[in-house]
Amino acid sequence: MAIRSRRLRKKLRVDEFQELGFDVSWRFADSVSEEQIDPLVDRFIDEVIEPRGLGFHGGGHREWEGIIATQRIGKCTEDDRSAVKAFWEAQPINELEITELYDIWWS
Repeated sequence: MAIRSRRLRKKLRVDEFQELGFDVSWRFADSVSEEQIDPLVDRFIDEVIEPRGLGFHGGGHREWEGIIATQRIGKCTEDDRSAVKAFWEAQPINELEITELYDIWWS
């Protein structure tokens, strides 16, 4: 079996260049006003996403969904998943779903 060059591994996003991420979705409870939604999402970004060097690509209004990955080539961890889960479990939301970690390029 041929060994892939570093350049090819990077291009293919494998081995040390593999990127793990996870999906998250939630629905704001009916008790959450329109004016509360943006500040809650901003807190999520400020308190969980940014300090961990993560990125969140997603959107919504009352129902949100998106993918969480690292800001640079890297792998999200179980700790990252736990931090996202803990943040949203403490908020007025319903139907929180967080997937297992997966290869965001090859799944």
